[in-house]
Amino acid sequence: MLYIKEIKPISFFYFRTKTTVNELAGFFPVGQQLLKEAVQLSVFVTGPVHWHYFGMTDINRPFTLEIAIPVGEIPKNYDGEFHFKRTESFKCISLVHEGAWTEMPQRYGQIMEYMNAHQLTPLGMHRELYINADFHHPEANTTEIQFGIE
Repeated sequence: MLYIKEIKPISFFYFRTKTTVNELAGFFPVGQQLLKEAVQLSVFVTGPVHWHYFGMTDINRPFTLEIAIPVGEIPKNYDGEFHFKRTESFKCISLVHEGAWTEMPQRYGQIMEYMNAHQLTPLGMHRELYINADFHHPEANTTEIQFGIE
């Protein structure tokens, strides 16, 4: 089911890079690295791994990727390879995809159709929340897509 919702501000521990769609698989280990460092810092993890996409308008062009985990607090004196931030509220179209990630382009197509039908303006940012990521049985994946709108 597809619907509009507003995500309240969230504190994130994250990694940021400039990349392309063809390079995404190389970043799979980053979520585990974030979780490991959060545990070492005794920072409470409050949700699943997110991938945030900024400026991804053409799959052949570079965009900014943030791989992030929601956290309960932001340490004052952290000086490591990752970053902390608190986001603003995020208005989005939300859709839960169950199954292989190779089928997700159809979900994005549904979102685009909905946006066009309701004359909504994209924000230039979207998120994927990996509620369950099963690399051995992709039919068991559960991913929430949050497509930012103005």
